[in-house]
Amino acid sequence: MSKRAKQPQAAPGAPTGPAQAFVSVVDDDESVRESLPDLLKELGFAAKAFVSADEFLKSESLSATRCLILDIAMPGMSGPDLQRELIRRGLAMEIIFITAQADEAVRQHLIAQGAVECLFKPFSEQQLKTALDAALPDSSVR
Repeated sequence: MSKRAKQPQAAPGAPTGPAQAFVSVVDDDESVRESLPDLLKELGFAAKAFVSADEFLKSESLSATRCLILDIAMPGMSGPDLQRELIRRGLAMEIIFITAQADEAVRQHLIAQGAVECLFKPFSEQQLKTALDAALPDSSVR
């Protein structure tokens, strides 16, 4: 895990155990919010989707999230802005960025800033599994 100030504490009723790691998805694209949590659940994770960074920051899921799948470009607070806010608050969670803009320089910059990976949409199930394995090596991604 990356160097961070503190680990989030599980929210009451949040799943526990490595195979039940909680993954939050923040993306303004409705199709991503509908499909990605279902795939994550099939892979053995608990998951919830949010339409915006602000909605995620106000949610009870904030403290339970171990990995955040985060769109780069969103109205209001961008993905990188949310990453900075989480660091400012001292919240530790791994981040996998997703974006429709296939820009390798941006990908490398985000990884240098602490992201586990930056996947270009559309990405394959295997690419997502590989990123989740890197983000949550103690989880059993099938």
